[in-house]
Amino acid sequence: MSLEACAALVRAGDGDRFLAAMAAPVAARARLLPLYAFNLEIARAPWVSPEPMIGEMRLQFWRETLAAIESGGPVPGHEVAGPLAEVVRGAGLPVGLLDDMVIARWSDLARAPFADVAALEAYLDASAGALMWASALALGAGAGLEAPARAVGRAMGLANWLLAVPALEARGWPARPAGLDGLIARARAELRAARQADFGPAVPALRAGWRAGGVLARAARRPEAIAAGELAESEFRRRGGLLLRALTRRW
Repeated sequence: MSLEACAALVRAGDGDRFLAAMAAPVAARARLLPLYAFNLEIARAPWVSPEPMIGEMRLQFWRETLAAIESGGPVPGHEVAGPLAEVVRGAGLPVGLLDDMVIARWSDLARAPFADVAALEAYLDASAGALMWASALALGAGAGLEAPARAVGRAMGLANWLLAVPALEARGWPARPAGLDGLIARARAELRAARQADFGPAVPALRAGWRAGGVLARAARRPEAIAAGELAESEFRRRGGLLLRALTRRW
């Protein structure tokens, strides 16, 4: 139940957030990595088996773990549960925020496309948006920063969704609901507005979304690049963009 175990999980399963966390100060890293590992665990849960009940059991495990964390009692001996409890209790994070993230993943059990762009946006807010806000809170963000933090998270979630479209559609899952262009435009506008907010010590949390602006810009400029899998930048630009932000203390 160590921070190293969380780091290994995130490194193997969520490269962007791992790089962003490793670019953060050590104290911030100790709070971000357990949250990212928790997010990875619940994101994977619906897909571990073709039998939805298995995924449902895993998600329920995390709901029960969060309840145990909130009660102050002992938590299960899971490699992520212990570090997560330390972060939640140490930072005073609202457990309901994390519980909403778990509930959002229940929709993945159905293996069904989103009914419309509003449903996709709601999912992004409850998953990536909530994670970004929880991460910012863990690093000391004030309550007034919830809206811009969630906006950055939604933009990051949408960018990652667009990057995954070719794989999703190859599995027969229509991943582009009508109105996607409007959602992309709105996410870009909200991301620009969020850059006016002063996140102070929470900047390292926001840095996890460093790729979102570029991915969304390319999607808006060339919509055909989404299905073609041509939204990702080169590895040099990917890492260089993060390094520049870390050196300049921006996100």
